[in-house]
Amino acid sequence: MSSSVVIGAGMVGLATAWHLQEHGVEVTVLDRAGVAAGSSWGNAGWLSPGKTIPLADPSLWTYGPTALLDADAALHVPFRADPGLWSFLARFAAHGTRRAWERTMAALTPIDRMALECFDELTGSGVDAWTRQGPFIVGFTEERQSAGFLREVEGVVRHGQDVPLERVENPREVVPQLSDQVGVVYRMGGQRFIEPGPFVQALADAVVARGGTLRTDAQVTSLAGGSRPGVTLANGETLTADSVVVATGAWLPGLTRDLGVRTRVQAGRGYSFSVATEEPSRYPVYLPAQRIACTPYRGRFRIAGTMEFRGPDEPLQPRRIEAIVNQARSLMTGMDLEDRQDEWVGSRPVTPDGLPLVGATSAPGVYVAGGHGMWGIVLGPATGKLLAEQIVTGRTDPAIAPFDPLR
Repeated sequence: MSSSVVIGAGMVGLATAWHLQEHGVEVTVLDRAGVAAGSSWGNAGWLSPGKTIPLADPSLWTYGPTALLDADAALHVPFRADPGLWSFLARFAAHGTRRAWERTMAALTPIDRMALECFDELTGSGVDAWTRQGPFIVGFTEERQSAGFLREVEGVVRHGQDVPLERVENPREVVPQLSDQVGVVYRMGGQRFIEPGPFVQALADAVVARGGTLRTDAQVTSLAGGSRPGVTLANGETLTADSVVVATGAWLPGLTRDLGVRTRVQAGRGYSFSVATEEPSRYPVYLPAQRIACTPYRGRFRIAGTMEFRGPDEPLQPRRIEAIVNQARSLMTGMDLEDRQDEWVGSRPVTPDGLPLVGATSAPGVYVAGGHGMWGIVLGPATGKLLAEQIVTGRTDPAIAPFDPLR
């Protein structure tokens, strides 16, 4: 029996491990902190292929400079002397063109289209968790705010996805959490959501139940390729296997920068918290102008937002939570935004071109699965399925060919 070491116990790493087991591979999953300890736990949990689109678009050139001067804006970049960060931002902004958006969207569409069926494969094969249909409720304070969102949906449909969209005439009847300030509302179908932490834990439990080993006290300090690639842990222990998969999210460069993976991965940190609501929340809510994403979560309402470009290990910045609250205050009702629980920050792995890094490195037997930006949850199972196939058979599915980590 062949073997594999997977570094990272988030959605992407565990889905890869699960699919390697489908091919009869013996897996060991290593994580320095715990299951879903990175960006998998506190995100919005959206399974929304219709919103899995390039992060950079032409609006960045007008929104970006304004956001840098607005303390409550969703985009936040600390003013500091960090040449690497500013170099990343320059390359990220360079992809904010219509031509680049179309090119990236074309590359994402094949894996977007298979994303939901890959969740069904997991939940239908022993992963004790659920996915739930929307609809997603998308709101704006005025008509002109909706133009960019409608243009994005049109682009997604043009590239081959089905995204049902209709105007909602009585939004408070559908989502009582929206205030009267939100006067333009759409219902977006064809999407789902999960409770991300519980889902990823159920996936971890399934991997272990099928004979996998999971270690959540394992800090990997280095790795090497070869006929038997291996990893070295902080305690000096060495593990070898037939393959190694690096699925460490925003921390990926620390292990792969010497393996030919030249694309920079920058932490784009997101924040979230949960609140109680006077009336039960049933559907995800998206406020595009404020970049706020909300989801029902264990009887509460999870409110998430912000794209903060800082180091992945920097502490939570309370001011970013406050910025989300300030943006949401006039748009939400029936909740106490001061009575928050589960305040969280997680580091999304963002690439300059908006494409993940999935495939073989220059080191024999060592693979990468990361760089999904905001889309690691929705694309995790499909990524794991296709990468496991590449590892076992040597064949690269066309859906992940554009994500070559050596590009």
